Amino acid sequence: MSFTLAIVGRPNVGKSTLFNRLVGKRLALVDDQPGVTRDLREGAARLADLRFTVIDTAGLEEVTDDSLQGRMRRLTERAVDMADICLFMIDARVGITPSDLVFADILRKRSAHVILAANKAEGAAADAGVIEAYSLGLGEPIRMSAEHGEGLNDLYLHLMPLADQFAERAVEDAPETDVTLDEEEGDMEADVPVPTAKKPLQVAVVGRPNAGKSTLINQILGEDRLLTGPEAGITRDAISLRTDWGGVPMRIFDTAGMRKKAKVQEKLEKLSVGDGLRAVKFAEVVVVLLDAAIPFEQQDLRIADLAEREGRAVVLAVNKWDIEEDRQGKLKELRESFERLLPQLRGAPLITVSAKTGRGLDRLQAAIMRAYEVWNRRVTTAQLNRWLAGMVEAHPPPAPQGKRIKLRYMTQAKTRPPGFVVMCSHPDKVPESYSRYLVNGLRVDFDMPGTPIRLWMRGQNDANPYKGRKKAPPSKLRKHTEGRRRD
Repeated sequence: MSFTLAIVGRPNVGKSTLFNRLVGKRLALVDDQPGVTRDLREGAARLADLRFTVIDTAGLEEVTDDSLQGRMRRLTERAVDMADICLFMIDARVGITPSDLVFADILRKRSAHVILAANKAEGAAADAGVIEAYSLGLGEPIRMSAEHGEGLNDLYLHLMPLADQFAERAVEDAPETDVTLDEEEGDMEADVPVPTAKKPLQVAVVGRPNAGKSTLINQILGEDRLLTGPEAGITRDAISLRTDWGGVPMRIFDTAGMRKKAKVQEKLEKLSVGDGLRAVKFAEVVVVLLDAAIPFEQQDLRIADLAEREGRAVVLAVNKWDIEEDRQGKLKELRESFERLLPQLRGAPLITVSAKTGRGLDRLQAAIMRAYEVWNRRVTTAQLNRWLAGMVEAHPPPAPQGKRIKLRYMTQAKTRPPGFVVMCSHPDKVPESYSRYLVNGLRVDFDMPGTPIRLWMRGQNDANPYKGRKKAPPSKLRKHTEGRRRD
């Protein structure tokens, strides 16, 4: 990416709509309600032949205290300092407001390159607002409509010369490298895919509102990148952030807190929860964050079960451990509750952390890598069949309705999560309890704790060549027998 573009402006001027159009996906939540965006969201943007990073920011408001809006403003100002170019958006239908004048003055002081855009400028109703935009002293405004894709050609013409400048600077600043590659080392194949910068390990952090998800991710990143605070439900979008945690490239998704479905009434919260569910589907490892004060609430169990049903590796992390007094007693209680309430995740790691102080993060990182390794585990067919023979000998399958079930052989069909196929007679007669017996045995004997395991029973045709053929009518059989007798 040659440069970074931050989209800034008052709430509800259309910043997220333009962000979605530039990245070509509906990544940011869009609603008529002002102040939907709260965190900084980055995306890979494309405009004709230009490739750059675009940042969607929270709407700037005239507050300087420690309120939620004040913290949002500080985060947006940080984005202005990070970006190479700022695109200052105003609402052409509303015209210039006193807030626009204040923020224009801030941008003149903090950003070297500011482009002014008058959004919602379709139709004659916006003419007065576009003309009024000249009074900001930021040059000629681009007349655009982010919703309808108008004005993007003018934006391209403004960005082109600046992109050339940043490209030249990048070439001058690039360090000289002389790297010798060991060809033999590159040919080695590992059983578990190693995360790289191009394909980082995808980790989603999910949980109920106010469990401390954003605080935990800020602690992992080592900077206040996400908006946090005592208020529940601050995070609305599923924000993805790249980092190098313990030498492992990762993309970490911060998701909105998920409440019970009956309590989710507002359209905006429904969009936020839907965004979080999509993050779970894209993730490889899901960290379910619990509050140490009220762990294993009904909603926590639903979230963990959702991750298991989606086939993701699961790690349970108990946050706010720094304020817990009886830690040994609480930990014992947590483990007992976990085994009783989430038997489908038996053996999954249960880690205690403090997002506020950073305690326990090294154990959390090790648990994530362990869960990822188990999720990718492959067992050879020879090992599986030796194991299956032992399991059948120790506990033979039942014979429902007098039909004996033969388990012939077993193989692993897939990984991520591990999936196994057992070829047998009467697969529809194998009871659920016997399948659970085999799954639990796989977990213990092949060291696959916690990861979802899929087991399918498949039928197999017998050696009888006449099986499945239609029977001849009795009249034909009679004629055939009579003919043989006459001969």
